[in-house]
Amino acid sequence: MSPPATTPVAYPRVWKNPPVFLTNPALRYGFWLAVGFYLFWSTGSLDIDWARAARGLPRAGDMLARMFPPDFSRSELLIRGIIESLQMAFAASFIGMIVAIPIGLAAATNLAPKPIYLAARGIIVLSRTFHEVIIAIFFVKIVGFGPLAGLLTLIVASVSFISKMIAEDVENMNMGQIEAIKATGASFTKLLVYAVQPQILPRYLGVCIYRLDANIRHSTVVGIVGAGGIGMTLSATFKRYDYDFSLAILLTIIALVFIGEIFSTWIRSRLR
Repeated sequence: MSPPATTPVAYPRVWKNPPVFLTNPALRYGFWLAVGFYLFWSTGSLDIDWARAARGLPRAGDMLARMFPPDFSRSELLIRGIIESLQMAFAASFIGMIVAIPIGLAAATNLAPKPIYLAARGIIVLSRTFHEVIIAIFFVKIVGFGPLAGLLTLIVASVSFISKMIAEDVENMNMGQIEAIKATGASFTKLLVYAVQPQILPRYLGVCIYRLDANIRHSTVVGIVGAGGIGMTLSATFKRYDYDFSLAILLTIIALVFIGEIFSTWIRSRLR
């Protein structure tokens, strides 16, 4: 017998506007009017001193004029700060990659019991609540100024980010492979190795590379509050009104971020 003929699918030939958020014109225009009123009210309630802002424009022009040409004569200090930032970023990424694995697995509902799941999720939520700068201030108060505070800050940020991605990937993976491995009587360790790891490993490596790129950028920021790295040097130059050296540091940070982006793109292309 010949297979039955399939009916061709009729595709629409006339383009239609996508559905709008509010179909009623009165409600739609009223919504945007309310949004505009709220933005206007929010800006007015900030008590911005526009006259003071206008007086700051000449000072900004003077600062920009004093930035040029950038001063790279103190290259030794500049290189030392960049190396310190890179050391913080790489060390924090490596430690975060390792510590995030058990936390991420424990935060997956389809792997961990409810008490362990809630505890792991609590750790992730708590560590993601505060910005890196706030965490850096906290560690600076504990361990003092220097790269140790920045390293601890980036470790916390890396663990919270990577573990959350691991948990979401585990919860969204194909459960058929897990059930098949369970049917063989495999232990939990073998279940992780032969069922979970093959499904989440590519995504895990991509997330870790992205986090390394983010840590390189964040390592230049946390130093502003005293957590080591080139950001600490940058903050000192602004306090001394050493603007030409500040521009040299800013240009070096931009180059560093560009190199990190190129490196992460190359690594991701090799993993495909």
